Amino acid sequence: MGLRVGAVIDRGGEVLLLEAHSSGPVRLTRKLPGATVEPGESVAAAVIRGVREETGLTVTRIGHHIGDFDYLSPAGKPVRRLHFAVEVESTRPVLLTAHAGYVWAPLDGELLVTPSIRGILQTYKDLLYS
Repeated sequence: MGLRVGAVIDRGGEVLLLEAHSSGPVRLTRKLPGATVEPGESVAAAVIRGVREETGLTVTRIGHHIGDFDYLSPAGKPVRRLHFAVEVESTRPVLLTAHAGYVWAPLDGELLVTPSIRGILQTYKDLLYS
């Protein structure tokens, strides 16, 4: 099973979501920053690397493990995605390398994420804001 990580970066009740490139009229879902865990790499190192590579932000602390979900990759291979709350040195500037855009989305607003990510964000909200 492949292993991926995702990071919840919170800026006062708003979370950083990345937007994929789209060539058609369909509005694509947003995603959390993250990475594939490389062979020999720790989960923590993958979180730090993934956030840096996808956003340019520097992780200063990995906090709560928020939750996991399993899915099939586009190639049909099973993947487990682990999610963590992280703190970053600064929430700006966000420097994208592989995404069309980003938003700081309020946890109480329309997130335009998959049901699996929505569940992770609800768990995050319940853990930290209840």
